[in-house]
Amino acid sequence: MGGITERKRKIFVGSASPALGKAIAAKFGVAPGDVELQRFSDGEFQTSLEETVRGAHVFFIQSTFPPTDNLFELLLMVDAAKRASAAKITVVMPYFGWARQDRKDKPRVAIGSKLIVNMLESAGVTRVITMDLHADQIQGFFEVPVDHLYASSVFIPYIKKLNLPNLIMGAPDTGGTKRANAYAKHLGCGLVICYKQRKKANEVSDMTLIGDVRGKDVIIVDDIIDTAGTITKAADMMMSKGANSVRALITHPVLSGPAYKRLENSSITELITTDSIPLKQKSSKIKVISVANLFAEVMQNVVNHQSISSNFII
Repeated sequence: MGGITERKRKIFVGSASPALGKAIAAKFGVAPGDVELQRFSDGEFQTSLEETVRGAHVFFIQSTFPPTDNLFELLLMVDAAKRASAAKITVVMPYFGWARQDRKDKPRVAIGSKLIVNMLESAGVTRVITMDLHADQIQGFFEVPVDHLYASSVFIPYIKKLNLPNLIMGAPDTGGTKRANAYAKHLGCGLVICYKQRKKANEVSDMTLIGDVRGKDVIIVDDIIDTAGTITKAADMMMSKGANSVRALITHPVLSGPAYKRLENSSITELITTDSIPLKQKSSKIKVISVANLFAEVMQNVVNHQSISSNFII
């Protein structure tokens, strides 16, 4: 009789992350399982796992960026596996959607990320593997183990290959200072900070630069790029203050609304990002670094009950 490591390991890829999911499965060494997504005329849909998962350790790979169908599809797949007697259910969420709703920032609002956690656990999830949560403390919302990975594992080698002579890291706002400072310490360079004030969500009214960027090659670090308003405004301001070049190092390319147009019209030399979310269109300014190998290695360590510490750089 084999143990769980010798028993079946199944991978199912959601419709939101087909390319990344298949790449992870290939590097993990298991062909993706057959999952059927049936849509009805009223917009409702149903997921069906077309092969047995009884007694298996099942991995579901799906980023939960909008629309909410992506999240609900994941929940339905998890519930299907639980009801089909899967031994363990791990969700691999390269991008954990709704993470920006991590606290009550004004009266009578929901804590969306906590609600998502509750739904995942109710559906039957036994472990979560994700990357660069908007707020690290979201891990504490879970009662199941969370393996929280960092894109720095793939970004740091790329930055070193750029070999920029006058490198300095930049934080797009005060909230991102800790992340940018971690890069600056590891790379042995300086740090500048942008202080921004918002009129409302996705709209920056005023921005001030703390630090000197004259003659510097700036890399702005953040976890999410959405409408690209903050990043492009910061880049234009830095160039106007004498920077040699400005790059953006962003884990999750949400890139909604006018983001692509803003990027093309901005002073940003290059946007370096991951494939946690598929790009909606191609751009000569966007460099995508795959995290498939990172997730596959961690998944192997999880099933073999081994440490994942070697997958962290900073």
